[in-house]
Amino acid sequence: MRKGMLEYCILLLLNKERAYPSDIISRLHEVNLIVVEGTLYTLLNRLRKEGKLNYEWEESPKGPPRKYYFITEEGREILTAMSEAWDEITRTVDHFQKLKEEGV
Repeated sequence: MRKGMLEYCILLLLNKERAYPSDIISRLHEVNLIVVEGTLYTLLNRLRKEGKLNYEWEESPKGPPRKYYFITEEGREILTAMSEAWDEITRTVDHFQKLKEEGV
């Protein structure tokens, strides 16, 4: 479940703008989703191989060039499907949480 959620969060993040891996990790940490570099790089490479992400190199003023990841059109289509699934899951869980609160 966490693996799918992490993929979904990364696609959501990259849907707005391209990002350098350390920026992705920082953004995930902001919401207490702790991910180590090894896990992130493995996931980014898998998503790239699946056609959901791609990357471009950019010169860095402070050292070697940096690899910036961005979502592809195929990734956007997958993101739409994942968002629909997430909304359905959320509705279902919300329903059962309300039942719990009502003591049913």
